Parts: sequence; C-alpha cells; structure tokens
Amino acid sequence: MRYELYYWPEIQGRGEFVRLALEEAAADYVDVARTSSKGMSALVRLLDDSKVNTPPFAPPFLRAGKLIIGQTANILFFLGGQHRLAPRTEAGRLWTHQLQLTMADFLVEIHDTHHPIGSGLYYEDQRKEAQRRAADFLQSRAPKFLGYFDDVLTRNASGYLVGARLTYADLSLFQIIDGLRYAFPKAMRRLERKRQRLTTLHARVAGRPRIAAYLASERRIPFNTQGIFRHYKELDE
Repeated sequence: MRYELYYWPEIQGRGEFVRLALEEAAADYVDVARTSSKGMSALVRLLDDSKVNTPPFAPPFLRAGKLIIGQTANILFFLGGQHRLAPRTEAGRLWTHQLQLTMADFLVEIHDTHHPIGSGLYYEDQRKEAQRRAADFLQSRAPKFLGYFDDVLTRNASGYLVGARLTYADLSLFQIIDGLRYAFPKAMRRLERKRQRLTTLHARVAGRPRIAAYLASERRIPFNTQGIFRHYKELDE
C-alpha cells in the first residue's frame, strides 16, 4: 500500500510525528502537499469534500487505501499496528497510545509559549504575554512533562518507553526533545541535566539507520518560526 500524507508543506508541525513513523517503517508514502501546487490543492479539496463520510478536522491526515485517518495520535495508532511500531497486546497498544496523547497535551503547551492569546495573531502582537507564558512553562510545566517521561523510562528499564522495542512513542518523544532544543536551547541544557534517560533516548533514536538517513535528507524540513517549535531568544530563559 502506498500511503498519502496530507500536511502543510512548509513546516514540521504535527505532521512530522507521522513522517518519522513512516520513515522508520520504510513505508511507501508520498507527502502530498510537498509534491507540487496540485498537491496542496488536493489537500484543500479533501478537507472540503462533502462526499467524504469521515472528514478530518485539519491536517495531518493519512489516506491508506479507502481509509482517511485524521489526528496525529490516531494515525500513529494505526501505523503502529501496521508496521510493528506498537506492542501486539491490547494493554501495550493502549499504553503506547496513552503516552502519545500525553505528548499531544505537551505540544499544546509548547505551542502556547509563543501564541498564548490566539493563533490568529502574530507573535509580535502578544510578545509580553508570551514571555510570561514561556517563563511559567519552563519553570513548572516543561519539568513536569519531561520528568514524567523520564520516570516512564526509569520504570521500563529497557531504554525505550514501552516494552523492549522501539515504538512510535519513542519517535515522538525524540521529536519533542529535538524541537525543545531548537526552541529553548539554553533552558533545555538545564532541564536535561537531571534527565539523562531522555538524552540517551534522543541519541538512540537519532542513530537508527533509517532515522539518521531521513534527518540528513531534504525530506526533513528544518525548524522555523512557523511551526510548533519556535525560537525567540527572549523566551529562552
């Protein structure tokens, strides 16, 4: 099966979590909106197509045969079962999904460090509010989330979040750590100091052959100030 991934072509965003899973699985896929202007038109058409009985709310969404699957965690739940990126047991699949949903909550808080008032406003229109939000995030929320995932790694003791093998949750946690290092390099050096298991997991995922090849390729969109992870020097304290 050839998958079709629909996401915005200029940013990593939430689509990057899906890309990482597809790359690790060596899946046959096309990043539709990045292929041409027609690809972007196809994305918009699918969002507005009244004949689709299960319409996605927003990108990312994945076409897999006759299925159109929306929501990042839901897409990864599907891919995990298709490509051995999740445990076979129901308990293991649910636990992996639970971790992914927790990461989704984390991403909302990360995004709101630079857009605490409204997504439709420019960062410059909410700079003061962003400084207050980012300060609280780095002081209380980021340590809480990172500490939680570090604790999960401690309890599992395999070096992975779930079981003895890599899952899509490990790939997603890699992306979060990578993004936070870009957005808050100064703060992350401090936050990672006591959470070496997170640092080790990041390096372990980055060193996997397919992921390493992807990160070095043009398929990996660079971080920028349009996505979830944005670097503003005044927020990195």
